[in-house]
Amino acid sequence: MTVLVTGSAGFIGNHVALALLERGERVVGVDALTPYYEVALKEARVRRLIPYTDFREARIDLADRTAVADLFAEEKPDRVIHLAAQAGVRYSIDHPNTYIDANLVGFHNVLEGCRQAGVRHLVYASTSSIYGANGSMPYSERQGADHQLSLYAATKKANEAMAHTYAHLFNIPCTGLRFFTVYGPWGRPDMALFKFTRAILAGQPIPVFNQGAMRRDFTYIDDIVEGVVRVLDVVPEPDPAWDSAAPDPATSGVAPWRIFNIGRGRAEALMDYIAVLERALGRRADKDMLPMQPGDVPATWADTTALAEATGYAPATSIETGVHRFVEWYTWYYNETAGTGPAADPETAFQG
Repeated sequence: MTVLVTGSAGFIGNHVALALLERGERVVGVDALTPYYEVALKEARVRRLIPYTDFREARIDLADRTAVADLFAEEKPDRVIHLAAQAGVRYSIDHPNTYIDANLVGFHNVLEGCRQAGVRHLVYASTSSIYGANGSMPYSERQGADHQLSLYAATKKANEAMAHTYAHLFNIPCTGLRFFTVYGPWGRPDMALFKFTRAILAGQPIPVFNQGAMRRDFTYIDDIVEGVVRVLDVVPEPDPAWDSAAPDPATSGVAPWRIFNIGRGRAEALMDYIAVLERALGRRADKDMLPMQPGDVPATWADTTALAEATGYAPATSIETGVHRFVEWYTWYYNETAGTGPAADPETAFQG
């Protein structure tokens, strides 16, 4: 089948596109390669996909309604995995318009494309940030999620509502995945592990927010990809047991729509995560202890029971293994000792 993957030059999208190609699907990768972080890294990710004859690259901005409509009309994808978005909690404070364009306008254009092409399943990225001020842990999809603390989280909450509406009105099966903290090779430079590694190797202090009293559900990229691909094959249907008098916010009785958490299912202390990184690098970090940042939360922890029941999802990669693999990739990609950049062709190295 043809699977359209948005964000194919991004961290998760690139790994997902590669996994689909490896299992024999035809993949149309959509990405605008925006300069939110270094475009060279995005270009290197795309080069991993180019050798596959069943891969087509489409460099378009999802906020461009005409371009998106034309692409869907031309490709008529069977299924869509929508992972493109403007990410980042802190960045949304100073750049709100970017989030409206990418996460709301862009998502609506994807929904319209799915409607016109008769897509059989739309899987899209939501976020654990949706839980916001909710302090009940572990986070469950069946809990309310109505008090977001950042515009980024608010746009993702809106995506879930928009998807439900299209699923109901136009019978487009939609599954939203609330991603928890994802890390691993080919990761994003704006995320903690990447930033910490870069700073430690440069002999610079690392910013540690909330005085280090943070916990995160760190999930390795291979486990995430396994979950996304499994979800693609499980097309939601309206839940006949859904009760409108006591509605389950993760399912629907009137639409083929579902929400899942996707994470490792355990919360790790940030200071333990940093200690694992220090051991992998063989260096101690100079820590700049800082207060909590606006829009951030002190902890995340996913209840992944529903996803496991639906797909058999069972993440197994420890932070020790995952961080070590990231450091191996980072050292290879940036060639820190020689300062000459990648030591080999990224098309074939570090597949996951």
